[in-house]
Amino acid sequence: MKILIVGASGTLGQAVAAHLGQRHEILGAGRHNGQYQVDLTDDRSVQALFEATGPLDAVIATTGQVHFGPLQDMSAAQFDSGLQDKLLGQVRLALAAQHHLRAGGSITLTSGIISAQPIRDGSNATAVNAALEGFVRAAAFELAARGLRINIVSPTVLEESAAAYAPYFPGFEPAPARRVALAYQRAVEGIQSGQTLTVW
Repeated sequence: MKILIVGASGTLGQAVAAHLGQRHEILGAGRHNGQYQVDLTDDRSVQALFEATGPLDAVIATTGQVHFGPLQDMSAAQFDSGLQDKLLGQVRLALAAQHHLRAGGSITLTSGIISAQPIRDGSNATAVNAALEGFVRAAAFELAARGLRINIVSPTVLEESAAAYAPYFPGFEPAPARRVALAYQRAVEGIQSGQTLTVW
């Protein structure tokens, strides 16, 4: 398969690329790094990405920023930053990707454990992740009619990032990125669609 991974230079993206790269051709993209550069907040940038890659068998997003901070101090603009980046960025990628996938192709997005298990200062992240999962559930029905699949992976905090994020995730058990990568393999090589694949 020819697989595009957006966010391939990040900790999770690298693990997914290394795992899937054992069996498939991997194209890496990122905002500043990778074989291709793309800004998921810009329609023209996303369209240019797909024009450059040509037809694909799978598209994976392991990227997206959200706002962390106390609700009492949060502004609408801060909340909107997560909507524009991780939520609309991944949705924008999926909307464009559907037109560049070969028959039987798939899209895999990324949410996170706090869609179901909120944390302090994480209201924006919970809202964004839950919205992405809802989008995937609904989009799967329409994509199925065209022989395409879409799923989303919801990982817990990564073992490799635990030191930096530990204060936000008290009592959460981290998972190594290589274990999380297995869920992306299931999404790409499996038959399911509209599913949230949890790695908690």
